[in-house]
Order: sequence, then C-alpha cells, then structure tokens
Amino acid sequence: MDTLPIFVRDRAEAQMLPWQRQVEAAGRFGVTMAQVEEVALERGILPARYQRNRKAMTVSDQLTLFRSSVAVIGCGGLGGYIVEELARLGVGRIVVVDPDVFEEHNLNRQLFSSPANLGHAKVEAALKRVTMVNPAVTLVPIRTAFSLENGSDLLAGCSIAVDALDSIQVRLELAEVCTALGIPLVHGAIAGWFGHVTTQFPGDDALQTIYRSWKSGKGVEETLGNPSFTPAVIASLEVAEVCKLLLHQGTNLRGRQLIIDLLSMDVNIIDIRDANR
Repeated sequence: MDTLPIFVRDRAEAQMLPWQRQVEAAGRFGVTMAQVEEVALERGILPARYQRNRKAMTVSDQLTLFRSSVAVIGCGGLGGYIVEELARLGVGRIVVVDPDVFEEHNLNRQLFSSPANLGHAKVEAALKRVTMVNPAVTLVPIRTAFSLENGSDLLAGCSIAVDALDSIQVRLELAEVCTALGIPLVHGAIAGWFGHVTTQFPGDDALQTIYRSWKSGKGVEETLGNPSFTPAVIASLEVAEVCKLLLHQGTNLRGRQLIIDLLSMDVNIIDIRDANR
C-alpha cells in the first residue's frame, strides 16, 4: 500500500522532491504542504525549492529551519523583508506581531504595501504573501501591539525574536521579555542611509547600552526618514543572524554592533562591551 513516505521516496529526483510532486502528495494523502515537506526532509530528501540552499547548508540544517519558530515583532519596513526572507529560507513557523494597517507613506519601502493594501492590516498582508510564496510555512498573524504585559504570551514557543520595531521604548521592553524567556533577540534599526544590527542574549544589555542616551520619543528615523533600500539591507543582516543562531553556525553579533553607512559605503563593527568599561 502506497504511503506518504513511500510516495515521497519514489517521486524524488536526485534526492530532491519537485514542487509538482509535493502538491500531488498533499492532494493524494489529504495532508498539508508542511507535512509533505517534513516527511521529505526527515528522509534526507530536499524539497527542490531549496536546492540553491544546499551548497550553504545540509538537508539536516533545512529540517532544523523547518522545525524552528521565530517571532518577528513589527511588520513594516524591516519586518516585511524579514518575514519574506525567513519564509523563503524555509523557517517553518513565523509569528508576526503588528497592530497597524498600511498607510500611503509606507509605499516607498514596505514590501507588503501596495495601493490595494492601503487600510488593510499588515499582518494579514504578510499571511497572504507567505501563503503564496511558500505554502509549507505556517505564519501566525497577531494584530496587536507588543508590550511587557502580553510579550510572554506572544513569544511563547518561539526560539528567537527579531526586532523590526520603530519604537525604542518597545524595543527595550522586547529585550526585557526575551531575557525573561531565555531566548536571543536579533535587533536592527534604520534611519535614512544608516542602519545597525546586533544580537542580544539573555542576561546581556546590548540594547540598553545602544540606547543609553535615549530619553523619550522615536529615534532619528523621524528626522532622517527611510528610503527603500535601507530596510532591505538591515533586514537581510538580521535574517542572516537568525539563520546562524538556529543552525549554531558562524559568528554572531553578540556583544557587537554592526553599523552601516550606505551613503559612504562604510561598515564598522564596534564592541558594545567597551561602552560599559
């Protein structure tokens, strides 16, 4: 009797499962695309959509990504690109938290914004986009504002949180919740031609150090604005950090702040710990 594992094994080509076969398997056995993907990866068979990943990561790595859950807090300029890249990378569950709807000033840089989406919830646009781009990924849209009060519930089950916020106060609250939950936080911020990225582990104080001079209000992005390219660059660096953390590979930015000036094309990494000495 044909079963899903046997079907996947027999339809694989060069240890890869073509998209058409995934769709066929889901329909034939009445399962989700996610279930088909997991069965394939468990047997060392790579869904063909990830074939350009395999020079950089193993099938086992791809399975780890699939079984991971990542929270993205904010679904605007940074968040849209982060969600898109995590989904294309193959992270299996993405929790997206944002209370807002799209407005006209979002159109210059926010990936999921369009004239047709004006007035629509950002998290719902993210769900539609991910469902279209990679149906094997589960996206959990939560239309609410992150706070100290609900943070633990919003991040439940996630192994990493990604900061795509535009409020320094909420960023600091996010860092506090991540420390309480014992999960790392990948932080990114943008303003004009500039951006920075760091990773804070539980017990560290990277964000508190970076924003030690902050008193109130938003950051300098209110003065410098945000063109289309800056969020794409910083979001990609944040996703690279997430990938390394999930796979326990490479060198992350713990205790360090990567700063980019796209106007002069200068990239610097500073030791945040030096600021506390």
